[in-house]
Amino acid sequence: MKRTRSRQRLRSNRNRSHRPYAIGFWVVYFLGLGGVALIFYLGATGVLGQIPSFEQIENPKSNLASELYSSDGVLLGKYYYQNRSAVGFDQLSPQLVNALIATEDKRFYQHAGIDFIGTLRAILFLGTHGGGSTITQQLAKNLYTGPPAHNKLERLREKVIEWVTAVKLEKYYTKREIIAMYFNIYDFLYQAVGIKSAARIYFNTTPDSLKTEEAAVLAGMAKNPYLYNPKKFPEKALARRNIVLKQMEKNAYLTAAQYDSLKATPLQLRSDEVVTQHKAGIAPYFRAYIRKRVSKILQGISKPNGERYSLYRDGLRIYTTLDSRMQMHAERAVAEHLAELQAEFDQSQKDNETAPFYGLTAAAIQGIMRRAVQRSARYKAMKDSGATDLEIKRAFETPTQMKMFSWQGEIDTVMTPMDSIRYYKSFLQAGLLSIDPHDGFIKAWVGGIDFDYFQFDHVKTAARQTGSAFKPFVYATAIDQLKYSPCYRLPNTKITIGDWTPRNTEDRYGGMLNLKEALARSVNVVTARLIDETGFKAVRRLAYSMGIVHDIPKDYTIALGTADLSLYEMTEAFTTFANKGIHNRPLAILRIEDKNGYNIYEAKPQTREVMSEETAYVMINLLEGVTQYGTGVRLRRTYKLDNPIAGKTGTTQNQSDGWFIGLTPDLVTGLWVGNEDRAAHFKSLRLGQGANTALPIWALYMKALYADPKLDLSRGDFDKPEGELSIELNCERYDSEKLPAAGRSKISEDF
Repeated sequence: MKRTRSRQRLRSNRNRSHRPYAIGFWVVYFLGLGGVALIFYLGATGVLGQIPSFEQIENPKSNLASELYSSDGVLLGKYYYQNRSAVGFDQLSPQLVNALIATEDKRFYQHAGIDFIGTLRAILFLGTHGGGSTITQQLAKNLYTGPPAHNKLERLREKVIEWVTAVKLEKYYTKREIIAMYFNIYDFLYQAVGIKSAARIYFNTTPDSLKTEEAAVLAGMAKNPYLYNPKKFPEKALARRNIVLKQMEKNAYLTAAQYDSLKATPLQLRSDEVVTQHKAGIAPYFRAYIRKRVSKILQGISKPNGERYSLYRDGLRIYTTLDSRMQMHAERAVAEHLAELQAEFDQSQKDNETAPFYGLTAAAIQGIMRRAVQRSARYKAMKDSGATDLEIKRAFETPTQMKMFSWQGEIDTVMTPMDSIRYYKSFLQAGLLSIDPHDGFIKAWVGGIDFDYFQFDHVKTAARQTGSAFKPFVYATAIDQLKYSPCYRLPNTKITIGDWTPRNTEDRYGGMLNLKEALARSVNVVTARLIDETGFKAVRRLAYSMGIVHDIPKDYTIALGTADLSLYEMTEAFTTFANKGIHNRPLAILRIEDKNGYNIYEAKPQTREVMSEETAYVMINLLEGVTQYGTGVRLRRTYKLDNPIAGKTGTTQNQSDGWFIGLTPDLVTGLWVGNEDRAAHFKSLRLGQGANTALPIWALYMKALYADPKLDLSRGDFDKPEGELSIELNCERYDSEKLPAAGRSKISEDF
């Protein structure tokens, strides 16, 4: 009896000791359920972000591409998530469907949008044993949420919205319809938006006729369309295809014998069509800028029902200031000169052991290459797919078949990705921007030499040292504040300001130079004397009022162009000279209409007076000297342009940047030319100066504009202010009244 009581007491004690754990388990369990329910509730009610409306869920195929128009009525391009030809489920190869399900969502027919087993596995193993996204969730992401955020909390918020949307999709559509929609909206790259285009472009067939091995290639691209693109990375695509085939065997869609046979089949892509990416067409850099600008504008505009407009779904019509004819002339001018200039650059690098770089240690070059690798699409795609640093390093050092840009046309070759990066580092880039100074309308925009290969925009995004192209701000400050005449003379001798002693490029000094001669020949010490008289604060203040937004250093060296500024803001600022001292903020978008033709946005011009009309006209007179007998004289001698032209060249240290900004009464056009990295450049000033790199593009462009009868561009003179000028422009009269004449110093710097 005692023994029995002892056992009972022991059991009772054990139950008491286990009770807290049991309570804790059920507390955690119910808290977890409650947390999940709360998250779903917040997602379903829109607290975590806008979810698709009933109409969007019911009519996803009604999404309309927005259209972008030039000022002369030409369709420049479209913005869309899906610009496709749809096919029904019955038009899909059964093995295409099987391949997708086996690889992406093997319990597709058992769940209602969310695979809780797969989700739990993804959480427990942190995604190393496969993700938890179902086909329906992926469809929700592609249809409504877009590319995933990199921030983990933001991505979690997006994931909840995808879950809620997936459940809604499953409610309104059958499994067959979801599969069909998935394939119809997926972007397989190279204009292959949707399975119908993908089957044609990659295999020259239709979706219902895809062979099993072909279906496996396209289904495999669902994991990462860039990394497993068979045209760009055939070896990776082949390996991915075989993984898909193995999954099909594991899930009983293929026999072992079929799998063994198919995995030995080589990739057989169509080769009878040159495929270009959807980014092709005129003004791609401008279109990319407009996409960002419109997206920002739409954040402040709502539909009558309170929803936000979508650039990619709502069929908007965007009317811009760009002139398609001027744009085509601009793109041709850039291509014509850069192709020739690149040949000269390549020739100049023959004896450079560290080509295309000068003056860098091996460690510094490795740093440049490492950063370039980390910015590349290949690196980001491999990182996103979970590749280790060692795997990425090996991939970049492994010879791969690839298509490469060249001025002679796209070439097929085999090289390591690392060598391809160095190859692209040697290419000269360019930016061109044309603005009508009277209203600020942007007329042409060339952000680089080829958007498919170089998507970095050298008009708006890039900021480079301006060199002598900055000097007009110093001269304008002196004229505006001190009322100096272009005939006012200063010594061409060394000057020390604090601890700064600027030097002329060729170290040649002597004599007196009037301001027009000094600016025309870009003489450094004269510009330094001017900023010494005005102070750098006044120069910065004027530059900012003319449209400069980047930081300008707070010291006297800015006189020689040490500030890093964009071509966009430099061209914008120079329009003030051509517009009689009135600054117009550049306009690219005139208005935006909804799909029914109603205006939802209309641009409002922003203007302000920056300087007097007289000061602006005197600056035009100064800048005309650049093209009459200064660093821009080849416009007259080589290109035979004899109409009134004002302008300024610019060249920075080591010829890393070449500039030319040219002004006519109707148009201000800025040019920049240089390599992506400042350490890559021409060795000689003769080849690398702005007068040789940038100015010829301006000349070719303007000659084409003048020759185009549809444009009717004025060749007239700049308007002179009414009444008598208080500043003397006639140097013979000025010299006879003010100062004795002095001989000219023959100087040809552009620095």
